[in-house]
Amino acid sequence: VSPELYGDNYPRFFTYWTADAYQTTGCYNLLCSGFIQTNNRIAIGAAISPRSSYNSRQFDIGLMVWKDPKHGHWWLEYGSSGLLVGYWPANMFSHLRSHASMVQFGGEIVNTRSRGYHTATQMGSGHFAEEGFRKAAYFRNLQVVDWDNNLLPLANIHQFADHSNCYDIRQGTNNVWGTYFYYGGPGRNVNCP
Repeated sequence: VSPELYGDNYPRFFTYWTADAYQTTGCYNLLCSGFIQTNNRIAIGAAISPRSSYNSRQFDIGLMVWKDPKHGHWWLEYGSSGLLVGYWPANMFSHLRSHASMVQFGGEIVNTRSRGYHTATQMGSGHFAEEGFRKAAYFRNLQVVDWDNNLLPLANIHQFADHSNCYDIRQGTNNVWGTYFYYGGPGRNVNCP
């Protein structure tokens, strides 16, 4: 959700890249050169529909990012049918040129503390992870792609919430969802000034 970028409060399917950890480079969607879209069946930056509702029907999207061993590009795949959306070219990156040494999943908000307190920006559904299914946002079936493009379960998982009174995370594993986590929160609240 980015009212500044899109002019509304709808969740969006977006891409972003940075070649130097947000220092001087970075771009959303196709607003500058970087991500190369190869398929127009998916509208990058479009509002996601249908959307999950609190304590009601839930919807999720399958995504995979993997490195093409022949050309070194990082591809984005969408949905259960494996629709290739596009790629980030190998020459955009230095640390990712040969491989990724870490994968991060989760949510992110911008908190400038412009008025001296934490933002009221919600993450996920705006509810904490312990509320669980139908209430908190989630990632499920988390896996990594190895050097030979095989899917592997995650190892050495580290959970992190830098303002746990504002947003939190709870991880689990089961036979249906594999490795998963619930996450989110309301932002500023009585415990998160």
